[in-house]
Amino acid sequence: MSLCEPIIRLAAKGDGVTASGRHVAGAVPGDMVDAEGAVTPGAHHAVPPCRHFASCGGCQLQHADDTALAGFVEGRVVFAARGQGLEPAELLPVHLSPPHSRRRAGLHGLRTARGAVLGYREGGAHRIVDLAECPVLHPQLAALIGPLRAFVAAWGPKAMVGIDLTRADQGVEANLVHFPLEGLGPTEAALDFARDLGLARLTIDQGYGPETLWEPEPVTVTLAGFPVGLPPGAFLQATHDAESRMAADAVALLAGAGLVADLFAGLGTFAFALRDGRKVLAVEAERAAHLACKAAGARAGGQVLALHRDLFRSPLQPEELNRFDAVLLDPPRAGARAQVAEIAGSTVPRVVYVSCNPSSWARDAAVLAQAGFRLAKLRPVGQFRWSTHVELISLFER
Repeated sequence: MSLCEPIIRLAAKGDGVTASGRHVAGAVPGDMVDAEGAVTPGAHHAVPPCRHFASCGGCQLQHADDTALAGFVEGRVVFAARGQGLEPAELLPVHLSPPHSRRRAGLHGLRTARGAVLGYREGGAHRIVDLAECPVLHPQLAALIGPLRAFVAAWGPKAMVGIDLTRADQGVEANLVHFPLEGLGPTEAALDFARDLGLARLTIDQGYGPETLWEPEPVTVTLAGFPVGLPPGAFLQATHDAESRMAADAVALLAGAGLVADLFAGLGTFAFALRDGRKVLAVEAERAAHLACKAAGARAGGQVLALHRDLFRSPLQPEELNRFDAVLLDPPRAGARAQVAEIAGSTVPRVVYVSCNPSSWARDAAVLAQAGFRLAKLRPVGQFRWSTHVELISLFER
């Protein structure tokens, strides 16, 4: 081995890798590493924008510039596809969400003898990094860090609590997890907190799901220009920016399809984007999300029809799928093994598959390929900026 080696790629967990296979933490492509592991920064080595980067577990790649970051996102997706013998006919440009765009966050808080700490956990540890800033969060969420820390210090239990934040049309929804409010004083303090900060909704989750404490008006989230009721704790894409990119892709990839099945539809993120000029069946198992989508679909003129069904236990069968011109699916991280098997056995000619896990997507993609589908288009998506979490949208045709 030579005295110095160049870093040629980033591994799945964010380490730099040399041609000889050495893994070097904190290095990016273009850096040089010597025999002792010392790194000489190259052209794509960036100064991390956050003071917490060395300890916070929320980001792993703030030392990579956008070129290196896009290369990492693309590499993860393309490597997963090639691992199953798949090569996209067209690889679309990587989409990276910008800083200060995250509209969802899961923080932790802990009351201490001196007040409280609030933030993300350290990488590989349970200790909380007490945030002074967070360059991934939307400013509306970041502005709540200080007030939430003060609230935990005043009213938090002597145990770690969770604080889930979501940016909705009316403002920010805050959900306090394992945060008992016993008695009139703590409850009134929570109501004052929500009112003074203009929260859209404040909920408490003691292990049985979020219970609403404050909601001055019904909370909605706008999907493709249409307001949809937002149930407490409902899933949303992490950034509006990436949601818009993937929704626009879905519309383009499904051009000409008059009847579409949107599987694992959630609130209807893609269904409402696709509703113009076609009918969409939005299938979802989570009841609150299904009901929100159903109600919004009725207000949208009947172009979006909602079906409550668990696609893991009861996937749509080929005879049901055969009536559709195309299928879109956006399953959880585990993928959609059972449903993809039924799609493979159907006559559906076009499938758009959105995924937050390249590994499970590649496994399912191989099943589609065996059934005669070709991977026509593939776009890697870096929605979780500076993290190793990678997403994608893809088109399969036969």
